[in-house]
Amino acid sequence: MTNEQQQHIPVLVDQLVALVNPSPGMVGVDCTLGGGGHALAICRAVKGDITLFGIDVDPVAIELARGTLADFSASVTTVQGNFAAISQILSEHGHQTVNFIYADLGTSSMQLAAPGRGFSFCLDGPLDMRLDPELTTRAADLVNSLKETELGDLIFRYGEEPKSRKIARLICQARRGHRLDSTRELADLVCQALGIDPDRLRPGRIHPATKTFQALRIAVNDELGRLERLLEQVDSLLAPGGRFAVISFHSLEDALVKEDFRRKEEKGIYRPLTKKPVVAEQSEIIRNSRSRSAKLRAVEKVS
Repeated sequence: MTNEQQQHIPVLVDQLVALVNPSPGMVGVDCTLGGGGHALAICRAVKGDITLFGIDVDPVAIELARGTLADFSASVTTVQGNFAAISQILSEHGHQTVNFIYADLGTSSMQLAAPGRGFSFCLDGPLDMRLDPELTTRAADLVNSLKETELGDLIFRYGEEPKSRKIARLICQARRGHRLDSTRELADLVCQALGIDPDRLRPGRIHPATKTFQALRIAVNDELGRLERLLEQVDSLLAPGGRFAVISFHSLEDALVKEDFRRKEEKGIYRPLTKKPVVAEQSEIIRNSRSRSAKLRAVEKVS
């Protein structure tokens, strides 16, 4: 296991802090607390003189973040919950508006590296992919129950996989003999459908099953639906001059963010802070390959 797998490295940290521009006394929300890396940078920037709510659906991430943020425990309130319920969460903690909100939409290296979570196509484990353990539908349920056309549509829509029909066909053929519940078996089936030998994959190459696994993860966790609900609420939660930043990792997320920002800019609600998405410099990509697909967009609430 690589160091990157063992420890989650947050992406675009300095750029995010600069765009959020926290000041002493502000109130903010980290919608995707994860290991606490971005929150730690925010707290350090203002020496802990801040009120920050850190939200995450993953209880393992919450516990890890509490350790990372131990020196700023008085400043950060951790909340296990769904950022789609951000308005309710803030209301329950006595806040109707905040000064900044940000979200890092990527799956963490810690989650990918845990075989039992079912995100990894390199490490065998149960085909789960739930970020929130209270969800009832696992990836295996979709793989084994959807009709071939439905499965193909899902892989094409959420994974943007051009050979989704072929992959769905082979999966459905395989599941006639037994239930598919293994990440390794699913990854090997995708490779087979694409005519690739899984035992001969070059180190460092993007795995052929990446798009299929992405599609299942998005569907299991309703990631696009959650993002849409977050975007709908943020403008009413930001105080005048408040800032909102989002780091996305694939085109489906980025398209939703870009369209929301554009539409609300036209209505005079937002002022763009990034004309084009901010991306990682080559030095960061070398340190953390995960950053190569990250795009950061940010806006300011117009007074």
